Amino acid sequence: MNLQVLIVSVLISFVLFFCSCNAKLAPDYIRPCNDTSRECLVKSTQDAIPEFVKGIPELGVVSLDPFVIERLSIPLSGLTFTFYKGKVTGFRKCIVDDVLSNLEKRHFALAFHCNLTIKGTYDAVGRILLFPIDGAGEAKIRLTNLRMKVDINTKYVKDKDGVNHFGLKNYKYTFDYGDRVSFDLENLFKESKELSTTVLHFLNENWRTVAEEFGKPIVDYAVDLAVKTIEKFFVAVPYEELINVPIPKF
Repeated sequence: MNLQVLIVSVLISFVLFFCSCNAKLAPDYIRPCNDTSRECLVKSTQDAIPEFVKGIPELGVVSLDPFVIERLSIPLSGLTFTFYKGKVTGFRKCIVDDVLSNLEKRHFALAFHCNLTIKGTYDAVGRILLFPIDGAGEAKIRLTNLRMKVDINTKYVKDKDGVNHFGLKNYKYTFDYGDRVSFDLENLFKESKELSTTVLHFLNENWRTVAEEFGKPIVDYAVDLAVKTIEKFFVAVPYEELINVPIPKF
């Protein structure tokens, strides 16, 4: 290799390395705020949700709409209910009600509401409320105006290259089932379609009591997945690409 070719090769390698190290990692739909005002944070979050929940494969961020609950057993008093291949949809249409970011206290809070649908198969053996259950089949659960608030304690970390990132320390959440939870469970009684229809009607008439019996494990699963997804996103994307406000000095 002559000297001219060598020099050109080195320059090309340097340019490629420089560009790859400084390329913007956040997708274009992430529009950083210039301050931590509620107005900007709510709009920025609302604008990002429909695309973000589709996932970002190149950053290792999985899809949240849809996502699949492969298997989730819900042991209850007197009943074992197991979901299989539960496909959850609806997060892309969530409405953001409030966003709070306190960088000094390293605290972030998000409040939102949305309609969610879970479709899959199930089996259930035992008793729910007054009824003995021995069923299996298709399942569909719809939550209308599920309301949720997630509080996250954050931290600031540097990666091995000295680049700043948000980090997650811990989180907690509260929720309300909202306007209604409706159940469509096939074959609650394998040998009696009439009894299955009667019990299903009773469950829907008393939806709040039923939801409070076994709904929380499903919501726990969804929130845990969402928080882990956000955490992966924070690990992949630098702090400065998420908000145009310097990290507070401590």
